[in-house]
Amino acid sequence: MKRIGILTSGGDAPGMNAAIRALVLTASQHQLEVVGFSHGFNGIFNREYRVLSNMDVLHIIQLGGTILKSARCAQLQQADGPQIAADVLHELEIDALVVIGGDGSFRGCMALSQFYRGQLVGLPGTIDNDVDGTDYTIGFATALDTALDAIDKIRDTADAFERTFLVEVMGRHTGYLALAAGIASAAEQIICPEYGAIDIQDLANDIRRFQQNYGKGSYIIVMAETMYKDGATALAQALSEQSGTECRAVVLGHLQRGGSPVGADRILATKLSAYAIEQLLAGRAHLMMAGEQAGHLGLYPLATTGEKHKKADTYLLAWQQNTLQQ
Repeated sequence: MKRIGILTSGGDAPGMNAAIRALVLTASQHQLEVVGFSHGFNGIFNREYRVLSNMDVLHIIQLGGTILKSARCAQLQQADGPQIAADVLHELEIDALVVIGGDGSFRGCMALSQFYRGQLVGLPGTIDNDVDGTDYTIGFATALDTALDAIDKIRDTADAFERTFLVEVMGRHTGYLALAAGIASAAEQIICPEYGAIDIQDLANDIRRFQQNYGKGSYIIVMAETMYKDGATALAQALSEQSGTECRAVVLGHLQRGGSPVGADRILATKLSAYAIEQLLAGRAHLMMAGEQAGHLGLYPLATTGEKHKKADTYLLAWQQNTLQQ
């Protein structure tokens, strides 16, 4: 192996630059040349790439976003897309491709594997923490701290005006971020897929019951996105009408993807990237994702990273539900 390619794909996550840095530095130790493709898989089709040296990754570990830029790639999903991408990689003599992204990016790897002769390995980079095969994904810890900081500030103004606030966080298909942010911020309610569909009347009753028990004050609801088809603002309006108390919606949105990665994400990104290069050189990483479970580094099949076997913390889910019944 002489030349590897790397790219960041899908939604950006804090810590992607830390991963790029560790990939380049580790590859350099083994005399491997690193080619960075820009804008995800699009960089392969558009031949938008550059050779990355150690100098290129100096002082990027603290940066949010990704120096390689990211994007979703429609061309890869076309019938001839994987073949075209594979041909470009062969032309550029790329012996292995490292993809930093989520399960959608890994599905792209699986499609590419039908035509590409080199090795393919994934690194889990998504704030949703919804990839099987690793306890945490790169970016989750930072997104949690960002959401927590925002909710703590919202609590201040909620206390001042004795209002109910509905805070929407990311996580289309999973409640990892909503549960963690809700628990850490002492939210009165958490709405996420693991708890099932929303019952507006039940929520309104709980707000009134809370005020009867503790007096009129702040009440925070943390909700995973897409849990209410009409959106957080519409749900807040419905709760205002049915609970008799003022409810405001705050959608954190892409704010959660930005910012300097916290230490945990920098360290995780570094470990997984170095491990991925080592496993590639050993010939064990093809069509695998590098992950960490229970403190142990390991490889997990790319084909099964999106099967959603990983569950949000069942203990915390039960604890939160039990406290609401008091």
